[in-house]
Amino acid sequence: MWNSIAERLRNYPERLAVARVLVENGLGIRDRKIFCNEIEVPVMKLARVAKVDRRTVMETLQMISDDKELGELFQHIRSAGLSLREIARHLGLGVVEITPDDPRTVGILASSASIIAEAGISIRQALVDDPELNPEPRLTLITEKTIPGDVIAKILKVRGVKRVFVS
Repeated sequence: MWNSIAERLRNYPERLAVARVLVENGLGIRDRKIFCNEIEVPVMKLARVAKVDRRTVMETLQMISDDKELGELFQHIRSAGLSLREIARHLGLGVVEITPDDPRTVGILASSASIIAEAGISIRQALVDDPELNPEPRLTLITEKTIPGDVIAKILKVRGVKRVFVS
């Protein structure tokens, strides 16, 4: 997905910055307006985050809307919903961040989830960064309680796991 967007906007670095903010935040475009699900987002707010002017955002919305493939894509983008990542500690939940050797390695999520389940710990949320959008993608597992050290040691042995951080 990102490669297609980047290819179409490659000659417009500021518009590409706008598109990146849209994608990273799950913001869609309908009728040349920006939406977070059903909530309209002001153009100036997006411009500040993308570090561009209002006109650049408007030009980007126009360009995306006029492109059949991009228009269809951005029309259907929705926010994935609440992430517990930043508030987990305040809720008494455990957080395990797993960095892979290669983000395309198959089975890291399944193996890690199985190890945690075998320890009798419930996973409340799993978040996976897209390797096309994040230079160092991670798998974040939010659990009902802090993960014990012996479970972390088992996760570190999963094929493809480079590093594990617990908070």
